[in-house]
Amino acid sequence: MVIGALLQCTSYDLAQFIVGRLVTGFGESAAAKNVSSRLTTAGNGMNTSTVPTWQSECCKSNRRGQMVMIEGAMITCGITISYWIDYGLLFTDPSEVAWRFPLAFQIFFALIILAFVMFLPESPRWLVLKGREDEAREVLAALVGDGADPTFLQTEFTSIKATVLEMAKGSFKDMFTMNEDRHFHRTVLAYVNQMFQQISGINLITYYIPVVLEEQLGMSLENSRLIAACNGTEYFLASWVAVFTIEKFGRRTLMLFGAAGMSISMAILAGTASAKTDSANIACAVFLFVFNTFFAIGWLGMTWLYPAEIVPLKIRAPANALATSSNWIFNFMVVMITPVAFRNIGYQTYIIFAVINAFIFPVVYFFYPETAYRSLEEMDRIFRKTTSVFNVVKKAKEEPHMYGKNGELLRQLSDVEDDAVRRASILEHHGGKDHDSSDGNTSTTEKVEVA
Repeated sequence: MVIGALLQCTSYDLAQFIVGRLVTGFGESAAAKNVSSRLTTAGNGMNTSTVPTWQSECCKSNRRGQMVMIEGAMITCGITISYWIDYGLLFTDPSEVAWRFPLAFQIFFALIILAFVMFLPESPRWLVLKGREDEAREVLAALVGDGADPTFLQTEFTSIKATVLEMAKGSFKDMFTMNEDRHFHRTVLAYVNQMFQQISGINLITYYIPVVLEEQLGMSLENSRLIAACNGTEYFLASWVAVFTIEKFGRRTLMLFGAAGMSISMAILAGTASAKTDSANIACAVFLFVFNTFFAIGWLGMTWLYPAEIVPLKIRAPANALATSSNWIFNFMVVMITPVAFRNIGYQTYIIFAVINAFIFPVVYFFYPETAYRSLEEMDRIFRKTTSVFNVVKKAKEEPHMYGKNGELLRQLSDVEDDAVRRASILEHHGGKDHDSSDGNTSTTEKVEVA
């Protein structure tokens, strides 16, 4: 991302890009900017496909939702900053600063990430996958915190290790298989979840709100940029509602709430945009804010959380990468078709998105199971008990929770006999005697077998 931003903000011509002369020029080359933009986008794509996975694997089940929702809030923080920079630099145009500074400003945040990322631990699941079990135990203990119950740590480690060993042979093609773990079913849920976020119509507003305010509502250039910046600020504030409600109300409730609210908002936008009166224009501007509020609460951070929770470790990396590609593909599609739609069908564009959001509601209700307070291993167990796409929601409701709302252990793995036997068999097959002779810890296999 740093390289891509540097290439953009210092672009002069294609030759400069080839030789790597990252210095400020006095002109701009479309070719150079295009290549550098692709580099920045590649870096951003890698971040968006890996960060939610890492967070989901490092957070306890009762805090995972909040952590990922904070990531979503930071997305809106960036959008807000970009709107205010756009408004401020409006007064410097025409000037190279008007386009070079916003591109260069990206570097500031990328450098913050680079400064801290080396101090972050690898996830315990990845460490077990690589055979670094002692490190995995240390990281797990650090993540749980001081005074962690040894039984809790042992149970958690056993669950993680058994799952990792069982799923270590996964490959890209496994995403498209329907074995007992229902890989394809879960991949589709993750992919469609990301797609729903984009086809809701959020980027009609995020990308084009200044154009909507100026061309459809008749605002001046300056006022349209100012209202857009205020819209972004409200968007950022609304995103924090999800941070504090995601664990209380669960994933399904917020997604349903968001879809219903967005559908109603788009319908009202269609009605007000068609009226073309002063009062209707005011209402239209207000509901641009209202739509963002519903989206921020129900869908902004959800698509970075839910796919990482729903897919098993065996296919987590390729499945999350595929799901993330869905997000960017449909982002591109919406951004490209919106201007064309406005030119040809005008206010009816909002009707299309109202119908899409109305369709999202029943799909979520009937096909998306609740993942709140579930460990990643618990979701595996739920899908193993699922016989079709139509009963996974019911199975998720029926399956007892292993962890409480405060992260406390509610039951031992051995409380579920077939699961305990299966895990013990897996560990024994892989030589699961992982005890440390120096401290006399019980082996993982023996721990599971104890009733």
